[in-house]
Amino acid sequence: MCGLDHEVREPMKLVIAVIKPFKLEEVREALTSIGVQGLMVSEVKGYGRQSGHTEIYRGAEYVVNFVPKIKLELVVPETILAQVIETLSTTAKTGKIGDGKIFVLDVEQAVRVRTGETGQEAL
Repeated sequence: MCGLDHEVREPMKLVIAVIKPFKLEEVREALTSIGVQGLMVSEVKGYGRQSGHTEIYRGAEYVVNFVPKIKLELVVPETILAQVIETLSTTAKTGKIGDGKIFVLDVEQAVRVRTGETGQEAL
């Protein structure tokens, strides 16, 4: 088992944000400026209320059921969570449908593989 059971662990949160692809660099810069030290980025496809859209390709119209998005995952100390959510919300917002979602989950433990550091030191 990693980490000491008797150590006091400061709460950490996993923030998952789904945003429009063209907002990625702006969001990354904003998060870096508030002290976020790292994040994971995945290209994903999905749909929400917008339920896809119609496109024309070689003269034929077809329905795109899954819209391309970017999924960001970052683990942050609970002390900056509100600031992270505010930064994501304002930076990723275009005011149009499909701007995305933000989810927050508890993180029990984090371990930096290279050094064995645990908790917030591993971030």
